[in-house]
Amino acid sequence: MTERLIAAMIAKTPLGEPPLSFNLDFHAIPFRGAEPDLENHWVPMRNRALPAVMAFVAQAVGRRVLCYATANFLRHEAESMVPKFADYWKEQTGHYPVRLLFDSRATTYAGLNQLNQRQIGFITIRRRGSGMLTRVRRLPTDRWQHCQIIQAKGKRRQVQYVEESVELDDYEGAVRQLIVTGLGHESPTFFLTNDRPQVQTAREMIQTYASRNHVENQLDEHITLFHLDCLCSDVRLNVDFDLTLTVLADLLYRRLAERLKGFVRAGPARLFRKFVDTPGMVETAANEVIVHISKRAHNPLLKEAGLTKPTRPVPWLGGRSVRLACP
Repeated sequence: MTERLIAAMIAKTPLGEPPLSFNLDFHAIPFRGAEPDLENHWVPMRNRALPAVMAFVAQAVGRRVLCYATANFLRHEAESMVPKFADYWKEQTGHYPVRLLFDSRATTYAGLNQLNQRQIGFITIRRRGSGMLTRVRRLPTDRWQHCQIIQAKGKRRQVQYVEESVELDDYEGAVRQLIVTGLGHESPTFFLTNDRPQVQTAREMIQTYASRNHVENQLDEHITLFHLDCLCSDVRLNVDFDLTLTVLADLLYRRLAERLKGFVRAGPARLFRKFVDTPGMVETAANEVIVHISKRAHNPLLKEAGLTKPTRPVPWLGGRSVRLACP
């Protein structure tokens, strides 16, 4: 039911021409009650494992729109969520995602093989083993290459990398691996990709994966504004429905941002503060509901966006339309 609801909203949301790329991530929502029947998950904000519900979310690359979210799965099902999302998106739109970006805990090498068989591109991080780190320290100096990447706010960083082809357990064929140092971590980062839909340079590959941070930043906004981390229940289906409402709220705020000139990249918290959290008075007439909002500096933007025009008749308001009236 919740998946059908989100699919109906996404069908009315402009995401660009398909197929699309997606950032995928898991988020542990801790439970603060007593005696919950929940699995323990690592909660980074608490720096320890706590009873929590694990949520899986997908965000369209470049649009900052959450397109899918679910909390109705168990720990042993987590590694199947990436291929499951790809199949879900194919069922809803008729197209597989063109590329998926996720971290090492999202799926297994067998899951990567399933994506490759579906001709879906992926960029992910490989878990670092002690043997892998020992091998990196023994690599000759002439194997390392250099490039410059651009991070958030235009910050430039010089990195070193080794590019090679490796074979993985449960993965048919070879996969491209990029060993990168200089990203601000003590240990090198191991990137894996199947070079779909097209081959990228090492610099392009690193910067493409860096866009995945957007989904983590957006989850931080949801935790702050929508109180995502405040579970109302230890029943996963209830949490899943709350998560669905959070996705719907984010979609509505995103649609509002796209209509307001100069606020396309504004987050929900900023939109709420400047446009939604406004006092006023509601007047109910025979054929319409008029919302008189107080005088504010940003009211002209509402008029420019056409948001002061009457809406279509709303069935659950007795067929009345809704109109904003602002000075």
